[in-house]
Formats: sequence, C-alpha cells, structure tokens
Amino acid sequence: MGRIALELLLRRIILAIPILICVSALIFILLRLVPADPVAMSLPPGSSQADYEAMKQALGLDRSIPEQYWIWISSLLRGDFGTSVFFRRPVIDLVATALPATVELVVFSLVVGTLLGIGGGMLMFAWRGTVGEQILDLGTTAIMAVPEFLWAILLILFLGVAVPLLPFIGRLDPSVSLPPSVTGFLLLDSIMTGRPDVLGSALTHMVLPVIALSIGLAPLIMRVLRSSLIETIMEDYITQARLRGISERQIILHHALKNAALPTISLIGVQGGFMFGGTVLVEMIFAYPGLGNLMVDAVRNHDLPVVQVVGLVYCVLVLAINAIVDVIYLAANPKLRMA
Repeated sequence: MGRIALELLLRRIILAIPILICVSALIFILLRLVPADPVAMSLPPGSSQADYEAMKQALGLDRSIPEQYWIWISSLLRGDFGTSVFFRRPVIDLVATALPATVELVVFSLVVGTLLGIGGGMLMFAWRGTVGEQILDLGTTAIMAVPEFLWAILLILFLGVAVPLLPFIGRLDPSVSLPPSVTGFLLLDSIMTGRPDVLGSALTHMVLPVIALSIGLAPLIMRVLRSSLIETIMEDYITQARLRGISERQIILHHALKNAALPTISLIGVQGGFMFGGTVLVEMIFAYPGLGNLMVDAVRNHDLPVVQVVGLVYCVLVLAINAIVDVIYLAANPKLRMA
C-alpha cells in the first residue's frame, strides 16, 4: 500500500509540472491583456514622467511579454516571488500570512460538509420510498439553488445581526491578542502556546464562514451516497450476506458502505478544489484575512506580482487536495491496490 501510494503521488507531481506551467502562462498573459496600468496605480500623486518610466523599468513592464514571463518564472524557481507593488512587501510574506487562514477554513468546511453529507445520505437511504426522503430531497435541491456568497449574507443577517449569536467580522475579537507564531496556523498556534482564549475566539469566528462553504457540499454528498447505496445493495455479494444471516445494519455498515463511499470520495476531491475558489467571495464578505481577501485587494489595486502568485497558489492547492483524495481512494479501493 505504501509503495503504491508513493508511486501515485510521484505520478501526480510529474503531471502537475506541465499543468502549473500552463496555468502560470495563462494567468500571466491574461493579466497583461487587462486594460489597466499597474505603474500609474502604484505611483504616488504628483509623480513625473521620469518616475513613471523608472517604475515601469523596475517592474520589467518595458520588455516583451515572453521576456517578462521568463524573468518571472526564473525568479520563482530561485525562490524570489517578487514584491507587492501596492503593499510594498515581499509577496511570499503576504501569502505566508494569508494561506494558513484559508487552509484552516477549507479543511473545517470539508470536514463539516462531509459529516453532514454522510449523515444525511444515510438518512435518505434509510427513508427511501417514504415522505421523509422526498422532504430531504426537496430540501437539498433548495439548498443547492442558493450560492455560497448568498448563504454568507443570509447567515450574517440572521445569526450576526437579527439574532447576534456569532461574530461575523475578521478572524479574532479585537480584545484578543495574537499568540506567538509557531506554525503560522492560528488554531494550532493557540493550542501549542496554551491560549484557549485565542482558540475559542478563532473557532467562533469560523462558524459562519464554515457553514456558508459546507452547506453547499453536504447536499451533493447526500445525493451521491444515497444513490450509491441503492446501487450497492442490489449486488450479489449483498444478497449472499443476507442469506448468511447477517443483519441489515451490519451489511450496510461493514459491506455496502465501503463500496458506496468510493464515488463520494471522488466527489469530495472535486468539490474540495472548487471550495478553495469559493473562499474568495466568502472571505471578502466576512472580512476573513485569507487568500481570497488578498486576491481581491490585489485585483482591485492591479497588483500584478500578488495576483500572479496567489493564482498559482490556488492551482497548487487544488492539485494537492486532488492528490490526497486519490491516495484516500486508493486506500479505500482494494481493486486498485491489486492492479
């Protein structure tokens, strides 16, 4: 199992190289075609034409697009991610600060959405052919019809404003100070440094964004798992298990669920990649200081170095989560391990 998983990860890494090259080139070229002048936006008021030309030369925008792309890629390979035109800080510092917040948000959303989806899917399967299944089916359809950003706004209106139960701005209460950075991940740092006040504040601030992101994933998992279980219980080995006198509960939990979970695992991988993209609007709505907010600020200010790197980071995150899901799928499917 370990050797096969390692080979799978190695193949994924090799395949990721041309994907990253294509994505980086696409991002780079599209940003150069946008009708905006990053040089003019980065200069202070009252700057002269000489200042404009000097800044343009410093950013490398006086060269051709292929030359600019080669310089950028060469710098990335050397570990130089450039300097933000707007924030006047190294891009790697900005990304290193924002990335852990987004990863924590997506991981929690995936866990919550998966648990709700599995529980709901099992319930829909148990209630198949009843009014309860029809109600759940109608409910999931209604939930999926509402986009994530609208869920975020509705949650703020109802649970943040009308009934102020949960905070909805930022990542921590203003009265709570940040713990010493050990890993960069706020939740882990609060535990490692013995700061329960930080942990509690961070978790309460994550509740509404996590619900907004996970509420779209759960109905999809419910439907796929329900359909997979219905197909699985028609298999011959399930009939043979019933003939051996095994209880229906054991058949579902120990036999049918293992095979029915395989399409669900694939779905989680695909939706996990989409969820990283969904954080952009959700983070902006909740003023959550993650990659999404950083990307919005960079696009608003036409900060090309930041937009390029953040776009590439999103691509890496999607590829990474797909590789992790592939390994989990391999562990859950014995047929692949024997292939």
